[in-house]
Amino acid sequence: MSTRARRDLGTPTLAMLPRIADSLSFLYLETVRIVQDDLGICAQVESPRGTERVYLPAAALSCVLLGPGTSITQPALASFARNGTSLVAVGAGGVRSYAGIMPASLTTTWLERQARAWADDEERLAVATRMYTHRYGAPEGGMNLAQLRGMEGQRVKALYRILAQKYGVKRFRRNYDPSAWDSQDPVNLALSAANSCMYGVVHAAVLALGCSPALGFVHSGTQMAFVYDIADLFKMQVTVPLAFSLHASANPEREARQALREQFRLLKLMPGIVTAIQQMLDPSAKGESVDRTSDITHLWDPQAGLLPSGVNYADTIAPGDDPWAP
Repeated sequence: MSTRARRDLGTPTLAMLPRIADSLSFLYLETVRIVQDDLGICAQVESPRGTERVYLPAAALSCVLLGPGTSITQPALASFARNGTSLVAVGAGGVRSYAGIMPASLTTTWLERQARAWADDEERLAVATRMYTHRYGAPEGGMNLAQLRGMEGQRVKALYRILAQKYGVKRFRRNYDPSAWDSQDPVNLALSAANSCMYGVVHAAVLALGCSPALGFVHSGTQMAFVYDIADLFKMQVTVPLAFSLHASANPEREARQALREQFRLLKLMPGIVTAIQQMLDPSAKGESVDRTSDITHLWDPQAGLLPSGVNYADTIAPGDDPWAP
């Protein structure tokens, strides 16, 4: 088989790619070199037995977490991009650096909905209120955003107290300090690790929808604001109870990642994340397909709406209206 034939067979098409809701959640790698060969993307590691290879199901992965000691080649990175897989570089000491990749053919439908809601103060408040309501139910008496934040803080403290009593953890206090990562107690360490994985998977879902991770409704001022918004919808039910259950673990980071991956599979969290993003931005769009791509580019006009691109509109200019005419 020729090199070109292998390349063509390895290039994914829209029909070949799984829906983001059906894909695997994330894969954590460390101390490996990720390369592309004729058969696909593989992780290589040197051992006394020579170079060992494990091939990665790139088309079925939502997110790849690149841990310390990991390197990746440009061809492998390009293959992940073609498959729409998000990459998350996990730095030493818990400092995370997020890198997002999205297909160029992805539709902008959800991005436009997000941008319209974010730019309108009333709509932004409505989305933020839906996010609080999704977690704690409809507020009584038309609470404002400040009151909702206060109610959230009370609920979080109450949940910490209940879980601490359940697992026999004394005097728990949430403490996240990237500069002192290894000095955290097991619960905080497990919670930090699980939350980082959750952010990576939510980031992948946000990109798969074509949304902007930076346009948040509750959070703001960071390129990950919308990711934090959506992740908060799930942390109290998923990562927080998981962290407390690992209070006696000797390796809470690793066990948190493994347990979270299993919960994503058993609880079908990826479809839930996709649905939550849709419902927060537009409750009327429940059940709408999220895996639409578009090879069609339009031109925007404030009066005429969308117009076809690739058309020369010189004949539509009335005589005397051309500002560049001699």
